[in-house]
Amino acid sequence: MNRLRALKKLFLLSACFAMLGISARASWLEEPVNPLHLQSTNGFFRSDISGTLDLEGYYIDRNPPGLLFGNNSFFNPRLSLFLDLQLGPHFYIGVQSRFDRGFDPKSKPGGDARADEYFLRYTPFDDARLNFEIGKFAMVFGNWVNRHDSWNNPFITAPLPYENVTAVSDGAAPASPAAFLARKNLADKKGLWLPVIWGPAYTSGGAVFGSARRFDYALEIKNAPISSRPAVWDATQLGWDNPTVTGRLGFRPDESWNLGVSASGGAYLLPSAAGTLPAGKSIGDYRQYTLGQDASFAWHHWQFWEEIIASRFEVPNVGNAGTLAYYVEAKYKITPRLFAAERWNQQFFGDVPNGAGGHAAWDNDAWRADTALGWRFNRHLQAKIQYSYNHQRGALQQGEQLFAGQITAKF
Repeated sequence: MNRLRALKKLFLLSACFAMLGISARASWLEEPVNPLHLQSTNGFFRSDISGTLDLEGYYIDRNPPGLLFGNNSFFNPRLSLFLDLQLGPHFYIGVQSRFDRGFDPKSKPGGDARADEYFLRYTPFDDARLNFEIGKFAMVFGNWVNRHDSWNNPFITAPLPYENVTAVSDGAAPASPAAFLARKNLADKKGLWLPVIWGPAYTSGGAVFGSARRFDYALEIKNAPISSRPAVWDATQLGWDNPTVTGRLGFRPDESWNLGVSASGGAYLLPSAAGTLPAGKSIGDYRQYTLGQDASFAWHHWQFWEEIIASRFEVPNVGNAGTLAYYVEAKYKITPRLFAAERWNQQFFGDVPNGAGGHAAWDNDAWRADTALGWRFNRHLQAKIQYSYNHQRGALQQGEQLFAGQITAKF
């Protein structure tokens, strides 16, 4: 009964804000005015401040899935502010700050304020063929990062490969193969274990990227791997003793298609794990290698995206732990304001030695179906609802059913 009341409250909140948006025809939401814009008379200096306000609610049946924290249904507000600073035709500074309950919903229930991105970009030419970037910014792997923000993501949550927590830990090595395999029978320990990719991975370092004719390229060197947790994305928290290299090559055969391949490799263990490693080994001896293929296609009212991601963790005292994950996503614009989206996700886990002469899968295979419906009231206000059904092989289920609602105001 309590869960039903929580679900009713979630959709009542969504409906209330929807009605508010409909009635706000004459408000600032309808006007393309930016009072936070500054520009010098000669155009050399330009500064813009923009942002989004997200009001989210989650109904969780048991063991919250993915990178949702907490054990009960909850409300999750988030304010994101963006500073875009242009200095002449060749220099650009970007900053993204957020005020919320943690980078991942409810990971810091008491509230949190931080800078998720801050970077300097230098473009030596007057076109996009070459760019240099340094600072803290999203990874270049795959194609989901380009649409991961709440305004452009048709869903409220990320695809399965970007949030499904596995049995791999970064703070300490498993004592034995048996201890490692026993983890798949436990609820996810999100403060200790890692997904294949942790969301957009706002790690720190430098990148070079650009576009030439129908080709895109990007290469970055960062302080942490694409699976690393937000606590170590800042260079002040984790240096470059064991850097991660990530790259992507893209090809656009025409205006409808965008194809790409990505690769990443780097040490995934934290310095705190050093004392738990076998004698003579260091954290640089254990790496995560990841390969990805992505594609997107647009046709009339349809948009499609897909990614296939294969990753291998070198696990101390165990061996190589491999996994393959993919998702296929479709969005259909029913009317100029109303859209619907469907996403199918799966992840498979390979075998590792069990310590008794045999082999066993190191985690539970999983699949998830996501359905979302969105309404864009105008260029500044949007509402979405999502239902997800998640199933893992085995007796333990991690958030089998999820209902979520989200209101986004863009300014």
